[in-house]
Amino acid sequence: MNDMLANIEAEQAVLGSILLEPDLIQECQMSIEHFGTTSHKQIFRAMREVDSNGNEVDFVTVLAELGDAAEQVGGLTYLTQLPESVPSTATFHHYEQLMLEAYRLREARKIANVLAQEPTEENITKAYNDLASIQEIGIKPQRTKMDLLMEIYEDVSTPKGDLTGINTGLSELNEMTGGLQNGDLIIVAARPSMGKTAFALNLAIHNSHKGGVTEIFSLEMSDKQLANRMLSAIGRIEGSKWRNPHKKFTDTDHENFHKAMGIYSNYNMNIYDKPGQTLFDIRVAVKKSRKDNPGKQQLVIIDYLQLIKVVGKFDRHDLAIGHITRELKSMAREFNIPIILLSQLSRSVEQRQDKRPMMSDIRDSGSVEQDADLIAFLYRDDYYNKKSEAKNIVEVIVAKHRNGPTGTLEFLFVKEFGQFLDLSRQMELV
Repeated sequence: MNDMLANIEAEQAVLGSILLEPDLIQECQMSIEHFGTTSHKQIFRAMREVDSNGNEVDFVTVLAELGDAAEQVGGLTYLTQLPESVPSTATFHHYEQLMLEAYRLREARKIANVLAQEPTEENITKAYNDLASIQEIGIKPQRTKMDLLMEIYEDVSTPKGDLTGINTGLSELNEMTGGLQNGDLIIVAARPSMGKTAFALNLAIHNSHKGGVTEIFSLEMSDKQLANRMLSAIGRIEGSKWRNPHKKFTDTDHENFHKAMGIYSNYNMNIYDKPGQTLFDIRVAVKKSRKDNPGKQQLVIIDYLQLIKVVGKFDRHDLAIGHITRELKSMAREFNIPIILLSQLSRSVEQRQDKRPMMSDIRDSGSVEQDADLIAFLYRDDYYNKKSEAKNIVEVIVAKHRNGPTGTLEFLFVKEFGQFLDLSRQMELV
C-alpha cells in the first residue's frame, strides 16, 4: 500500500543515488518506516541487508536479496530506472530532507486522526508532545554559541606557524595565502603557453612530496603526458626529450630519470584522464579518496573548467558554467579540501596593449568570480615581448582573495623542466 502523502520522486532519488554511489547507504539517515511507498520500503530493506552483510549495493546484490519479492517492486526494469531520476548525487541529503518532510506530514495526519476521534485532554497533551517530537526527526542538533566560541578560542590559542593550509612550495605565495586553504575554490587562469598546467603540477608535486594526497582530473592531456611533465620537474629533465627519450636522454638524464621515478612512485597521487568527465565523476573519485586516506591532506586539481561535461539542459553557456563552479565550491566545503580549477581566458587579452589578464577575461566570468575564493592569473612578459628584461619570470596576479590580500608575485619559470621556483633560487640554475 502506498501513502498519498509520500514524496515518490524524493524516494526514487534516494534509492537511485545509492545505486549510483553505494557508499551513500552508510551516510543515509533514512529508516524503512520513512518510506511511504511499499515497494520502496522493500527495496531499501534489501539495500540495508546487502550492506550489513558486507557486500556492495548494486543491481545484482539488491535483486538477489529481494528474491521472490523482486517482481512485486518492478524487477530489474524498475531498479535500472531509479538512477535516471537523479540529476546529481551531490544533493542526496536534500532528497532525504524532502522524504522526511513527507514522513512528518504522514505522522501528523495520524496524530490528528486520533485526536479527532477522541479529543480528550490526555490525547491533546500527547498530540502536542508527539507533534513536537516528529518535527525534530532528521534535524541535526546545531552547535551552541559556546561550542563555536570554544572552537575559535582553540584556533587563537593553538600555534600553527605561518602556514594554515597546504604548502605551495613558493614562499611569497605561502606568505600571501597562508597556503592552499581547506574549503576554498581556487581559480588559476591564463592564456595558452603561460604555464598554468605546469603551475598546477608543481603544487601537486609539493603536496604529495609532503605526504598529502593529490587527485588530478585532466580533461585534455593523458596520464602519461602529465607523468612525463612531473618527472621532468622532479628530475630536471628537458621536456622536449620525451618525444624520443631513448635517443635524446644523456647519461645524466637517465640517472635523473631513475631518481625521479623512485620519488614519483612514492607519491599518493591519482590521475583521472578520461575525456568528458562530469561533476559526478569527479565527486565519486574525490569521495573515494577521502574514504581511503583518512586524516591526510587532500588537494584536487581540475584541468580545466571549460572541458567539464555538463549534464542537464541550460539556456545559456554561462548558466552551465555557473552550475559547475557552484557545485565545485560546494564540494570543496563538503569535503573540507582546496580545489584548484584551471580556466582558459578569452582572446580579448590579445587585443590589448597590456596583455596582463583581468577578471573580465575569464570566459563566462560572472559566476566564476562570485564562487571562487581566490583567483590567480599567470602572465609571462617574455612570451609577448622578446626583448623583455623579465626573462623566465612568471607573474602570479592574485586578483581576488576572499580572506586575504591581493597583488602580483613574481616567480622563476624554468620552462624546459616545467618548474616554478622562488626567485631567490635562481642561482641554483647557474
